[in-house]
Amino acid sequence: MGTSTVKSGEQVDRQKRILDAALELLSRHGISGINMRAVAREAGVALGLVNYYYEDKPSLIRAVLHQIEEHDLLLVEPAPTSTPDEQLRESLRRVADPELLTTPYLSLRLHLWALAQADEDFAQINAAAFDRYLQGLAALIGNAIPGLSPDECRERAADIVVVQNGMWLTTLLGIDKAAIERGIARTEEIAFAPSRHADLR
Repeated sequence: MGTSTVKSGEQVDRQKRILDAALELLSRHGISGINMRAVAREAGVALGLVNYYYEDKPSLIRAVLHQIEEHDLLLVEPAPTSTPDEQLRESLRRVADPELLTTPYLSLRLHLWALAQADEDFAQINAAAFDRYLQGLAALIGNAIPGLSPDECRERAADIVVVQNGMWLTTLLGIDKAAIERGIARTEEIAFAPSRHADLR
């Protein structure tokens, strides 16, 4: 392994530690808990290293938002070995993965939503990420139910997201697992419902 490859790996690891630290602080304290010094301390790196990768606090927050976006897009990433029906069902279940239904993660989501409301730049990043997630979910629905129009696929995706967000919020209130299962079942009902326009064809 060449020296440049090792350095590249170290760089990725350091940036990941910095972003993970920022995510952790955001989940615990919200936007007020993030400053470059606190992130450096949480990540266990020098302050100068944080400043090397991220010019200022807004650039660090933007990187955090993009990392969350990448994570969200994985939720609607189709498994190549599954049928279209299975891909859609698997995606709908990923949202209720135990790793997501934790207080720190759900608290992080609440802070990110609040952040998007407070800053226009962050709001645009959040809106673009949300749109890509909707597109991914709508594509899964369209593949599983080929007779649906693109508009109907997107409407169903939007309705499903409302239920998914409700599942996350109610989990913070301590709702039991049975309620989560009912939430998943509801998203499947929305996704696989017969087309409203079937009788017109």
